[in-house]
Formats: sequence, C-alpha cells, structure tokens
Amino acid sequence: MKFYIIFAALLALALAKPAEVEILKSSSDVGPESYSFDLETSDGTSRHEDGQVKDVGGEHPAIVVHGSFSYKDEHDGKVYTVNYVADEHGFQPSGEHLPPLPKH
Repeated sequence: MKFYIIFAALLALALAKPAEVEILKSSSDVGPESYSFDLETSDGTSRHEDGQVKDVGGEHPAIVVHGSFSYKDEHDGKVYTVNYVADEHGFQPSGEHLPPLPKH
C-alpha cells in the first residue's frame, strides 16, 4: 500500500513539473545613450525593447522606452501582444485584449 501512495505522489510531482523553456533568440545592444534587446523563447514568448535618452546634456534628461512582448495563453492557446511606451507620461500599454488608456 505504501508503494502505491509513494508512486502516486511521485507521479503527481512529475506531471506538475513545468516544461523547460529554451531561449531561441537573444540579442542586445547597449550604448551610452541608448539600448535595445530582443528575446524569443520556445514557449512562444517574445520581447523587444528600445530605450533612448532624450534631452541629453539638458536639465531634465530622461529615458524614453518603446517595446512589446507577446505570450501564448495556457488556457485559450491565443497569442497576446502588448505594445508599450514608457516616458514622462508613465507606462502606456496597448493591446487588443486591453482596455484603451484615457487620453492625457
């Protein structure tokens, strides 16, 4: 009887183990006033981002970021993509599955 309990517990643990994800693509470029990177994994996730310093040498330098990420939903199998900008107005995501942001 103990054998069956231990076997069932080990089987449940093995089935609960998440699948391993491999990196398919990874690249980056970092400079003194800008950066960019791309990443793709075997589970359907991808991410791209570019950042640029604006007002270099000025009184209020800041980084403006443009990017996107995509992922495959485990439940419905759909691929969702979020595009975004992060700047002096904050983080501004957009995607077909997200409600629109208020205008500023």
